[in-house]
Amino acid sequence: MSGATVAQPADSAPIYHKAGSLRRERRRALIGAYIALAVFVVFFLTPPFHMLMTSLKSSAEIADLSGNPWIVSRPTLENYWALLSQGSYLTHFVNSVMVTVCVVAITMVISTFAAFALARMRFWGSTALATGVFLTYLVPETLLFIPLFQTIGGLGMYNNLWAMVLLYPTLTVPFCTWIMIGYFSSIPKELDEAALIDGANHFQMLWKIFIPVALPGILAATIFAFTVSWAQFLYPLAFLVSSDQMVLTVGIISDLIRGDTFQWGMIMAGALMAALPPLLVYAFLMDYYIAGLTAGATKG
Repeated sequence: MSGATVAQPADSAPIYHKAGSLRRERRRALIGAYIALAVFVVFFLTPPFHMLMTSLKSSAEIADLSGNPWIVSRPTLENYWALLSQGSYLTHFVNSVMVTVCVVAITMVISTFAAFALARMRFWGSTALATGVFLTYLVPETLLFIPLFQTIGGLGMYNNLWAMVLLYPTLTVPFCTWIMIGYFSSIPKELDEAALIDGANHFQMLWKIFIPVALPGILAATIFAFTVSWAQFLYPLAFLVSSDQMVLTVGIISDLIRGDTFQWGMIMAGALMAALPPLLVYAFLMDYYIAGLTAGATKG
């Protein structure tokens, strides 16, 4: 008995070895994540940084090809001042604000009622109709603007700023409706039943129950509608001609590019100022936007 040996368990490796292995794997994963993040930051922030540097240069410094394009030797704000004090930049900015506010309001009213009806008021063909609403968003706008051009021309609204208020919802309503269908579908059906028992009609259910509960999805849809309306380029380019009717996206290139002459300093300054409103919106509401998109993609 004294010479007998006790068998060791097969998994007798020390626990700290496993913990050390996990720490090494986690460290490698973090290093890989930081490397990917660094590449992402450099890749996507290089163009805005170059735009900023160019906007701070004078025309003479921009034309000097021997200088370093990434360094400003004599910073100046003359490009920003020229945009704000001369030309039609402020008119274009106001036009963009008016169109965007109107389009967002119209989109949210239509999308909210449509999503509520398709998600909660089940009727024959509602599922197929909901799918069809989203599929319309996939139709390229390059195919739509040709028949829309004939429609707008028939209404006598060619070269009219308010034509954009009619056109942009064709891009924003389908996707916003799809986002909110996902959110409305995720709300427990017991809320509907309790509201009906209490004597509430469908409009009261929507206003007092579904809108407050689905607020993240509604905000996500609002941000999307704002982004599309603010950054739309093809429709204004095709339907607007005179400078006083143009929005920022086409007004900048129309006023600051003459033939083969590009006023690069003011173009970059105008583009940066035009990008500021969406940047502020996403900075403060990004969490709601991501939550809304996630729910819209996985529910309903």
